[in-house]
Amino acid sequence: MADLKTIQSDTRERMTKAIEALENNLSVLRTGRANPGILKKIVVDYYGSTVPIDQVASISTPDARTLVIAPWDRGALNPIEKAIRDSDLGLNPNNKGDTIFISLPMLTEERRKDLVKNAKNYAEDARIAVRNLRKHALDEVKKMEGVGDDEIKRGEVEVQKITDEYIARVESTFTKKEQEILG
Repeated sequence: MADLKTIQSDTRERMTKAIEALENNLSVLRTGRANPGILKKIVVDYYGSTVPIDQVASISTPDARTLVIAPWDRGALNPIEKAIRDSDLGLNPNNKGDTIFISLPMLTEERRKDLVKNAKNYAEDARIAVRNLRKHALDEVKKMEGVGDDEIKRGEVEVQKITDEYIARVESTFTKKEQEILG
């Protein structure tokens, strides 16, 4: 059986991964500003294999409304363009011969509300993950052998403090993204 310090550090590590997953999910939500992160989940069919777009091209943002994709191999230009067009992002890439330009349109009020709703869903998934990790940690604390009831109670209080800290991080991360979406 694990001791209290091990349970706490394992819980922190797992909750940190839940926060990282939330940040990763939120990074692909399109806001009104150009962000290379929105292309993170796009995979390109490149010479028979599917690879992430950032492994076949560099992505930059020359201004707040434009993404520029510069493939390292000109043979990847058309597959990259096709992958972007076929994605669910609703982007229209413009092939300029050696680079691809994507102009991001202004977000409508309705689209902003949909994005906030998606962000809320991601945040709720993260909260659920943190709570499940709390439950697991509390079960581990209760299984500790050779400790008294006072030590178990102290362990439960510590796990709850860790949980509260990570729930606050979820809320903070969501709030930042919500403000970014709403402008």
